[in-house]
Amino acid sequence: MAGILIVAEHIRGELRDISTELIGAGAILKKATGDPLHVLLIGSDDAAFIDRLNREGVDEIIGVPVDSPHFDAALYEEAVCRIAEERQCRAVLVGHSVNGMAFGPAVAARLGSGFASDVFALAAEGGEIVATRSGYGAKVQVEVGFPEKGIVVLTIRGATFAAPEAAGSAEVTTAALDLAETEGVSSHLEYLEAPPADFDIAKSEFLCSIGRGIKDGDAVPRFKQLAERLGATLSCSRPVADSGWLSKPHQVGQSGKVAASCKLYLALGISGAVQHLFGMKHVETIIAVNTDPEAPIFKYAQYGACVDLFELADALEKQFN
Repeated sequence: MAGILIVAEHIRGELRDISTELIGAGAILKKATGDPLHVLLIGSDDAAFIDRLNREGVDEIIGVPVDSPHFDAALYEEAVCRIAEERQCRAVLVGHSVNGMAFGPAVAARLGSGFASDVFALAAEGGEIVATRSGYGAKVQVEVGFPEKGIVVLTIRGATFAAPEAAGSAEVTTAALDLAETEGVSSHLEYLEAPPADFDIAKSEFLCSIGRGIKDGDAVPRFKQLAERLGATLSCSRPVADSGWLSKPHQVGQSGKVAASCKLYLALGISGAVQHLFGMKHVETIIAVNTDPEAPIFKYAQYGACVDLFELADALEKQFN
């Protein structure tokens, strides 16, 4: 019996949003293939997560008890491989996150499966799974097929698939796996908190992003206020975050976040390095402002202006006042 296996993700007693988003992605494949949808929940005391994971479309929630409450990549790899083989799964869906990438590719290698990362669209054609991801530095969208692969492992982009809202009627089971040889291979030392943030740029539809063109961190409050007046979320390129002018959660790009839900991206003083384009070049409408007419970002912008960003800010502020 083929199946679709979702691997739930949780950190420090909190279920990550990607877990229910994965269910939304899995539901697309279930509808197309008719395969049952399983959710794998690995942890020491995760009963509190059951209600949130029991969403419409889920057929089974499989609990795997382990001694440690902390994430362990080797342990996840072992548990996922065993359950995937036991349930004869057609697909394994993992979050495209730090944790997911720590074990997802290893699972694919062990199972000899097809693999695609950072997937943002799914379909099944003729019973075969087709995953869509970016390619060539996010210059194109690539549909990836997996001919002659009995199973595929996919890491799914966060804030992309809608989580089912209705409650489900999943069967809750426990898989008592002997993981003694895997447990203890690594040990958890401490958890370092990310800088606090009351926003998520991955879920914002309008981003006002600033780059090194602002020249100095003292200019940040001005552009933060401008973003608020525009109804946008303030974001930035890596040099701004690395300089400490804005915290890391504001950063768009390969080492930051992908503007997954963004429909309008206003880039102020951003040249458009490949790493930054990775996080935003897919946006439907990009407006670029840069004094350099050769800035790479103009190749991807629908609208552009070679003007001083401070002069533009002056004009916008006068317009609002």
